[in-house]
Amino acid sequence: MCRWIAYSGTPVLLSRVLFEPRHNLIDQSLHSRMGVETTNGDGFGIGWYAQELTTPAVLRDVGPAWNNRNLQEVAHHVRSGQFFAHIRATTGTAVQQTNCHPFRRDRWLWMHNGMINEFHQLRRDLALAVDPALYPEMEGSTDSELMFYLSLTFGLTEDPPGAVARMVGLVEETARRHGVPHPVQMTVALADGDRLWAFRYSSEGSSRSLFYSTRVDSLRALHPDAEFLQEVGEETRLVVSEPLGDLPGAWNEVPESSYGLVQPGQDMLHPFQPQLPHP
Repeated sequence: MCRWIAYSGTPVLLSRVLFEPRHNLIDQSLHSRMGVETTNGDGFGIGWYAQELTTPAVLRDVGPAWNNRNLQEVAHHVRSGQFFAHIRATTGTAVQQTNCHPFRRDRWLWMHNGMINEFHQLRRDLALAVDPALYPEMEGSTDSELMFYLSLTFGLTEDPPGAVARMVGLVEETARRHGVPHPVQMTVALADGDRLWAFRYSSEGSSRSLFYSTRVDSLRALHPDAEFLQEVGEETRLVVSEPLGDLPGAWNEVPESSYGLVQPGQDMLHPFQPQLPHP
């Protein structure tokens, strides 16, 4: 499986989030506490939005994150108000750049931790459901990228939660026809530069870990001496595969079978239920 971080809020240097916390993503790449694999060294990627651009930048590589000088260089010089970071542990597909997260199309970023069970059995049927106009844009061989393009096919740009629900519904229905049990295991992050969605779901009802940060104003009251909390605005949020540190009260588990929306103003948390796509 994998580990990931999604940040939304006050623009900060990427290094403040990726390298400075005690249990940062680089530490998780070597010493994950909650992942299936302790080490996540099958590639990494970051994606970030710049204020003057409508599409995000992406940097991906097949090597481990812990010794990549390009990642260090970018993270210490790029400031962003919304960015993703992902470290990969492959579930069977090749270690290659096109299989590293996050995946991008236009203004959208997508990253995933989990798997489609028996993906090799289901892959052909699922790929045939992708919009023919989108199919040539898929570059890699992962279930994660295919899940993204199925969601795009089912209307992600207009209705992200509904599109992801229809994607999961199709995967589960396809798996049922093939006799594959518990086909979906996922935590997914999705962003468009303004809003951030995070999904936690599995067909067996026992999903991989996912957490979101407590409101900054509440954390300031609990920890008035925490320097980072004084530098960011009250709408700053992080969604993470596992907590970045041990600050009491900082992290909340995303409920099973749910999704959250981080946006300007009021954040939202909703139940998540798969749907069958319309014929």
